[in-house]
Amino acid sequence: MENLEKYLSNAIGNIMFDAYKSVIRNPRQALFILNMQKTFAKSEKKRNKILKEEKLNIPPFLISGISSSCNLTCKGCYARANNSCGDLKDEDKGLLTANQWRKIFKEASHIGVNFIILVGGEPLLRKEVLLSASEVKDIIFPVFTNGTLISEDYANFFANHLNIIPILSIEGEKQSTDSRRGIGVYDKILFAMQKFKSKDIFFGCSITVTTENFDEVTSSEFLDNIHSQGCKLIFYVEYVPTAINTEHLAFKEEHVKQMEKKLDVLRNQYSDMIFFSFPGDEKVLGGCLAAGRGFFYIGANGDAEVCPFSPYSDMNVAHSGLKESLKSPFFENLRLSDLVGGEHNGGCVLFEHKEEVKNILKNSAK
Repeated sequence: MENLEKYLSNAIGNIMFDAYKSVIRNPRQALFILNMQKTFAKSEKKRNKILKEEKLNIPPFLISGISSSCNLTCKGCYARANNSCGDLKDEDKGLLTANQWRKIFKEASHIGVNFIILVGGEPLLRKEVLLSASEVKDIIFPVFTNGTLISEDYANFFANHLNIIPILSIEGEKQSTDSRRGIGVYDKILFAMQKFKSKDIFFGCSITVTTENFDEVTSSEFLDNIHSQGCKLIFYVEYVPTAINTEHLAFKEEHVKQMEKKLDVLRNQYSDMIFFSFPGDEKVLGGCLAAGRGFFYIGANGDAEVCPFSPYSDMNVAHSGLKESLKSPFFENLRLSDLVGGEHNGGCVLFEHKEEVKNILKNSAK
């Protein structure tokens, strides 16, 4: 775990260095990044102290599903496939309150978490939770949104809270995006980009990449377009085959290697942009980072789940807190299993072997 913590801390340092390069011409954003670099150095010391004194690895990343509802019905949506997301009925689903999320975010700050990715459903449906996140200044919160709810009010919110970073989900050009997300969605995303650019907001894009759209979403034509709109971050998320007969869309090992090579080219070509690939080359990381190795997922009701693609849990963060949830017998047994370092096809080994994950959960409760 010490080697993994060192690797992840170095990776965060590289992310922040690249972030500074991307905003160096913007004094306000550059100062924010410099201050966060100092804050993250303190966070690393917190994690190392807990690891040394309590033998507990604190992941520098968390993913929080703050909403279980969405205003879109996208093809192949993992959240709808695992029943963690539905239509606009948040009030009926026992979601954590903004105050409960505030408590979780503050504990995360106390134990040294650097990034908490906010997802849904559609996270912009819960402005009160985003306001709670904005109060926790020593954590950066990327918010993965479908971009259709960006208003003047939301644009001002992002402009005034630099630690809340909007990440717009897009599938490529207009035809590809509207085909998966619905007619007219691409134009709304483009409107959001233009709104962000007009207010000098640091934002990114998230792209579900498949064997079919790989060439399009890594092309100069596509990237030049969103770069010209002001996009500074790109998240390539490998497709997980949640829908029947879509296994051919998922990456195999050769596609992962191809992506890594392409990323090297893109990072040189677009020096003021930051590129990520998830889950990326797991061999370098010693396997999957889920279940607390590098991150875990907090469901909309507070359940500490393995990851967004593996929604199984034996602890609830709202009841037990983050540190106790990381001591989960289920998480520990899963980390000790062969699954996290196993060979697999597709974006998520735990999704592919979900029956084995369920058995580990069942045995952990004995």
